[in-house]
Amino acid sequence: MALDKFQIAKRIARELKNGYYVNLGIGIPTLVANYIPDGMSVVLQSENGLLGMGPFPFEGEEDADYINAGKQTITTLAGSSIFDSATSFAMIRGRHVDLTVLGAMEVSENGDIANWKIPGKMVKGMGGAMDLVAGTDNIIVAMMHTNKEGESKLLPSCTLPLTGKACIKKVISDLGYFEIKEGAFHLLERAPGVSIEEIQAKTAGKLIISEHVVEMSL
Repeated sequence: MALDKFQIAKRIARELKNGYYVNLGIGIPTLVANYIPDGMSVVLQSENGLLGMGPFPFEGEEDADYINAGKQTITTLAGSSIFDSATSFAMIRGRHVDLTVLGAMEVSENGDIANWKIPGKMVKGMGGAMDLVAGTDNIIVAMMHTNKEGESKLLPSCTLPLTGKACIKKVISDLGYFEIKEGAFHLLERAPGVSIEEIQAKTAGKLIISEHVVEMSL
């Protein structure tokens, strides 16, 4: 059975390391904040000028003055800082973010990513995505494996306007966990109950099946 968005976020949280400064993109990535392992110290950064975000607030406890870059209400932790976006982007461009988690519309077998624009549809803008893919070496994409029409989003090459080229190293979709290297998606883990055959059928880009593919532990 394919993962839901919460399970994707939970699996991504296992990629965090103590002391990391982490930027979480809009959508599924924001949910990672709720699954940081107990006892681990991770500092969450948002490009609108926040450092030290906590988990999402419970219903009724939201404060409209505290939002992330996606305009979702957030909580802050002891020692958190609030500053202008210029300072926040200086952190990103200065390569002070250890891990970025982004959503995507398309990812190519070469590690290209398209996640900001569908031609002909109005969008709010690029946001910080282009700076993040240029300023962070460790980037994980959290995404559904196919679009609403059932078409693969893991492609030989992206068809939508690019956010960045050859910058994505890992993809965690609702079907599995993939590393991108040597011009291919390397399947390392499959979602519980999902077959290799289903993943092959829904992956348009070059797919390499590891000899040691394991069922994902959540």
